[in-house]
Amino acid sequence: MSAFNDIRDYVAIPRVLSLKLSPDASRLVSAVQSLNPDGKSYGTALWAIPVDAEPYRLTRSAKGETQAEFTGAGDLLFTSARPDPAVKDSTDEAPSLWLLPRSGGEARQVAARPGGIGAVRTAGDVVVFASDVLDGEEATEEERRKARKDAGISAILHEGYPVRYWDHDLGPGRTRLFAGRLGDDRLEDVRDLTPDPGDALREVAFELTPDGATVVTTWRVPLPGGELRTELVAIDVATGERRVIFADDAHDFTGPIAVSPDGARVACSRDRHTGLEVSARAELWIGDLATGEGGAHAPDLFPAGLAWAPDSSAVFLVADHQGRRPVFRVPVGDQESGEAVRLTGDDASYLALNASPDGRFLYALRGGVALAPAPARIDLGTGEVADLPSPAPRPEVSGTLTEISATADDGATIRGWLVLPRGASAADPAPLLLWIHGGPVGSWNDWQWRWQSWIMAEHGYAVLMPDPCLSTGYGQQMIDRGWGDWGPRTLADLDAIMDVAVARDDIDADRLGAMGGSFGGYMANWVAGHSDRYKAIVTHASLWNLDQFAGTTDASMYWQREFGAPGSERYARLSPHLALDDIDTPMLVIHGDKDYRVPIGEALRLWWDLRRTNVESKFLYFPDENHWILKPGNTVAWYETVLAFLAQHVLGQEWKRPDSVA
Repeated sequence: MSAFNDIRDYVAIPRVLSLKLSPDASRLVSAVQSLNPDGKSYGTALWAIPVDAEPYRLTRSAKGETQAEFTGAGDLLFTSARPDPAVKDSTDEAPSLWLLPRSGGEARQVAARPGGIGAVRTAGDVVVFASDVLDGEEATEEERRKARKDAGISAILHEGYPVRYWDHDLGPGRTRLFAGRLGDDRLEDVRDLTPDPGDALREVAFELTPDGATVVTTWRVPLPGGELRTELVAIDVATGERRVIFADDAHDFTGPIAVSPDGARVACSRDRHTGLEVSARAELWIGDLATGEGGAHAPDLFPAGLAWAPDSSAVFLVADHQGRRPVFRVPVGDQESGEAVRLTGDDASYLALNASPDGRFLYALRGGVALAPAPARIDLGTGEVADLPSPAPRPEVSGTLTEISATADDGATIRGWLVLPRGASAADPAPLLLWIHGGPVGSWNDWQWRWQSWIMAEHGYAVLMPDPCLSTGYGQQMIDRGWGDWGPRTLADLDAIMDVAVARDDIDADRLGAMGGSFGGYMANWVAGHSDRYKAIVTHASLWNLDQFAGTTDASMYWQREFGAPGSERYARLSPHLALDDIDTPMLVIHGDKDYRVPIGEALRLWWDLRRTNVESKFLYFPDENHWILKPGNTVAWYETVLAFLAQHVLGQEWKRPDSVA
């Protein structure tokens, strides 16, 4: 039986989340997510993947383990909220730092903080980590946290913006960076590198120089009017002295970050500040660590992952490109052109790059629309790609994946992936679902655990996953085409490629549905008010009333750059709610209450508007989920409800309420 037929089998599939190469290049380590014994939640464990042998599990605890990092000696650091067996009655709730010796044996706790330990980086015996810290005396922090909890105080007094991020409230603590040295038993000489950062380290990305002397980190600078700018700074580990490396009033310098092995250069992403007439653009930025002098490389490739060549002669880059995410090599040096050269020629999408010290191989996670992520080795001499044994074997998909394209009304080429179920033919054409990606700056090019087209194929549907305007991997012009013109331009692109899809004899042009989440949900709502070709529309975490949304999302400053102040012309022209009277397609509204990126008010308003105008509709509400649906049971309810709704309206079957939401 296929794992895509029963949603309960699907949510039980283990998932490879990360990849790290040991200093001697003998093994990789991955965090693997799998279903907990209670079936209600997921846990993570670390697995070793020898480069020439079978994987084996390294850690086991009810709390799970993440943030794996190798020390210079080859020991493994990780974070976990597991209790410390060396401390009587230990009931740790916040993640602490653990060390698993390379020689084997039990892991031991080497550092803990009242606010927990987050991201970790190492170089030699130096360890730098992030932690949430309350303002005030460090010696009393644990006591103050306990007093706040015991008093039942959850209030947070804000004096700046933002106040929320994704699915959690910001504060009362602030992120700081700490440094220490590995001793025989504990992390020694731990010191606060950023004693008064304010909110500068929110969403921090940082790396250590190879000598362990300097932390290179993002640093957020508040600006008037609620705006922000992100700089890249260097912090001296010995003194805590901070200096700016890269800063620009018109750009943010963000992750991914990579420091060259010789310690001379830094590579990162430089992201352009958008405006009403200035579209999103990200580019590889490489500069001198000492002087800050740098320049842009690899135009039109938005960096998704970076790694340096061991001799510091080039940067390896992964970026969206024509519905894939290949690996590119960008040479660095006075005699080099700096132009990106594509290394991988397959249809796969790569992440988590690790270069072997001898310069022969790159190790990465390799996935694709029909391929769950798993470790792979890329031979840098020949370009040959070899899959390695995975701690989470890939599920087999049933059906076929093909590529289609269309010419839009302005002459642009629109391409996409078409998933076809088994048996689709002229004699038995398949109903078709249009799935619109989020972002909107993004691409359908990799495996999707949350939006799984192969589940729909297992239930007989074809799925079209197009990359319309605003999609990455097609040059800046593709983004420029849709900037400030979200609904009309995107719908024209979607219509063009849908026309090509429904002209196929293995597609049933009379049984069509449309789905989307986030920006895809915005477009699902736009389609509902501006098209009558679909039998049903599923809109997840969607934008409905743009003027309402603009001031309630967790990052209003970014929104205002593209759309202007609330009430401006762009809101009036592009808000889906203004076409409410033209909606007569049945709609399934889905939203999580903990979604701070697209707050629940959007769904509540949409649901009420549909009810008061008598549009046939249903509302699937998740009180404890965010922008994504992550819990196993809720994932089952999501897919079963979507499938039941589509069966009723696209397939013409009688409505049957799923048991998962009975």
